[in-house]
Amino acid sequence: MKVLWLQSGGCGGCTQSLLCAEPRPLFDELRGAGIEFVWHPGLSLESGAEALQLLSDCADGTTPFDVLCVEGAMLHGPNGTGKFHLMSGSGRPLTEWVERLARRARWVFAIGSCTAFGGFSASTPGNPLEACGLQYDGDEPGGLLGEDFVATGGLPVVNIAGCPAHPGWVVDTLQKLALDGLTAGDLDECGRPLLYAEQLVHHGCSRNEYYEFKASARQHSDLGCLMENLGCKGTQAHADCNVRTWNGSGSCLRGGFACIACTEPGFEAPGHPFQETPKIAGIPIGLPTDMPKAWFIALSVLSKSATPKRVRDNAVADHPVVRPAVRKPSK
Repeated sequence: MKVLWLQSGGCGGCTQSLLCAEPRPLFDELRGAGIEFVWHPGLSLESGAEALQLLSDCADGTTPFDVLCVEGAMLHGPNGTGKFHLMSGSGRPLTEWVERLARRARWVFAIGSCTAFGGFSASTPGNPLEACGLQYDGDEPGGLLGEDFVATGGLPVVNIAGCPAHPGWVVDTLQKLALDGLTAGDLDECGRPLLYAEQLVHHGCSRNEYYEFKASARQHSDLGCLMENLGCKGTQAHADCNVRTWNGSGSCLRGGFACIACTEPGFEAPGHPFQETPKIAGIPIGLPTDMPKAWFIALSVLSKSATPKRVRDNAVADHPVVRPAVRKPSK
C-alpha cells in the first residue's frame, strides 16, 4: 500500500510524533504490513524539481498511490486565492495540489487536528489565514474538499485527530486499512477511527480515584483530580491516551498537565485559559459527556462526604503523604 504525505499549515508535530512509533522502528512497522511511502517531505530523499515531478506524476495518474495523508491546515487566504501557501517551485497553491491528489487517492487521511478541523491556524480572531480542515471547518462539515467528498475507496476523509496525533493512531489505522480494510463503521461521527476514539482520555487515568471522590488538585504539582479547578477535559475528550501511553509510559495527565481535549473540534479556542475550569455557581461547565448536571451535583456531594482521609490529604500534595491502610483480610 503506497502512501503519499503532504504538509500544509502546521508545525510538523505529527511527523515528529510519528517518528516515535513503537514497539518497532517506524519503517520496520510499516514494511511489515506492506506499507511504503511514495513521498514524504521530511523523510524522503527526493526534493526540489525531482519531488515536484513525482507529485505531478501522482496528480495526473502516471504514478499510482493509495493513501493521501495531509498534515496541517488548509490555507485559503488571502481572499480565497490560497497564495499564503504555494507549493515550492510550482507557483500553485497547496490547496490546489491537495484537491487534485485527493481525486486520485483511494483513501484520504487528515493527520492531526489542524488537518481534520482547522486547528490553531484557524483559531486567530477573524481567521486571516482562511484556514480550515480537509472536510471540516471547525465542527461544521465542509472544509477544502466539501461535505460530500468521498474518496474512490468509498470513505470520506479519515480524521486522525490529535495535537499531535499519537503515532500509534496513525500506524494502526494504516495497518488496519492495509491488512483488514477500513469501513464507515470503523469511524465515529467526526470521522475519527474508533480504534482510539471510542474511549475517553478519562479511561485509565492514574488520577481516577481522586476523580471518584471529587478530591481535587489546587495546583498542578498536586496529585488530585484536575477537572474541578485546573481545566482537565479528560471526561469529554475522545482518545485512549492513558491506555495507549506516549513513548511507552507517559500521558499529559500522568505528567501533571490537564487534558485540553486536543482530539476535539475547536479545542484550540475554548474561550478561557486552558488550565482553568470555568464554572457557574461553583459547578464546572465542562461536565462528562454522558452525565446530566443534576446527577453530577448529587454524586459530587455524596463522594466528597465519603472521601477517605488518605485520598483527601494526598490530593493536595505532590507525593503520597498517607499510605493505604494495611488490614488483615477478613475470613
